[in-house]
Amino acid sequence: MVVIESVIKTSPLGRWFIELTDTQKPEEEPVFCMDVYEYADKIEEMGKEYGADVEVMWSSDDGVTPEQINEVRMQMNAYEAEQEAKRNSEATMPDGTPNFEAQV
Repeated sequence: MVVIESVIKTSPLGRWFIELTDTQKPEEEPVFCMDVYEYADKIEEMGKEYGADVEVMWSSDDGVTPEQINEVRMQMNAYEAEQEAKRNSEATMPDGTPNFEAQV
């Protein structure tokens, strides 16, 4: 099993981002994600060569506020709910917007 480290960090401007590191390839440069959509894409891309044998380990850097951690958590929850709605072909997304990918 491979572990991908996901570290929430904060920029000098106070914006959070997520740094991804493949623990099997410590010599490679980390990957930076500015939102949860980019994060999901990068995790999928990084995990392709390992199949389903990927574990994500979360942490946060010094200086990251509880509010920033909560914002990441809430955005991840919203993203997962959106993906679930798409998988189930629900007519609306969790926020009430139409699911245009649903089969009619």
